[in-house]
Amino acid sequence: MRAASVAAPLLALAAVAPLLAVALAMPFLTAGPARAAGPDPTATDGVDWRPVAASEPPGPNVFIEVSPGTVEPGHLVGLRASCQDNSVGAIVISDAFGRVAVQPQRGLLTGTAQVKDRVLPGSYRVKLECRGGETASTMLQVVRTVNPSVKPSRGPATGFGGGAGGVTSGLLLPAGLALTITGIVVWFMTARRRGARR
Repeated sequence: MRAASVAAPLLALAAVAPLLAVALAMPFLTAGPARAAGPDPTATDGVDWRPVAASEPPGPNVFIEVSPGTVEPGHLVGLRASCQDNSVGAIVISDAFGRVAVQPQRGLLTGTAQVKDRVLPGSYRVKLECRGGETASTMLQVVRTVNPSVKPSRGPATGFGGGAGGVTSGLLLPAGLALTITGIVVWFMTARRRGARR
């Protein structure tokens, strides 16, 4: 009787033991592999762990410059320009000088243009047209041609002196020379007559 009473609980415990072992092992079986310690990429502690695309470096500025900015008709101006691609030439257009090509030189585009002789005074747009489609513009100021200093007016045509309009400087030298020779001859003849009387 005593042996039977001891064996019954042991048999019941042996039957339940596998179930208890499975129940205790379930949390470890369902858990994933442990993560290494490190910063949480989703943490919002002031650090942004999201990847950021690198910004592209800005290209060269597109511009056109005219030197000098103020000019008279018929004079030359220098052109200095830049496009996104300065390894090829570009075109500069203006009503002041027409259509001019600028060519690559030392990383920029340069050239010269002659302002038209009969262009009217005023402000003229100068436009750069790059081969890549970019454009830029500036202004050129054309001013009226400055008259040369006014020559002094001639004196009245009296027939005497350097101010006479009818007497040229080429006739003054022979006339003066003739008068000098005549004076010498008259003086010489007068001196001979006085000597003969004595």
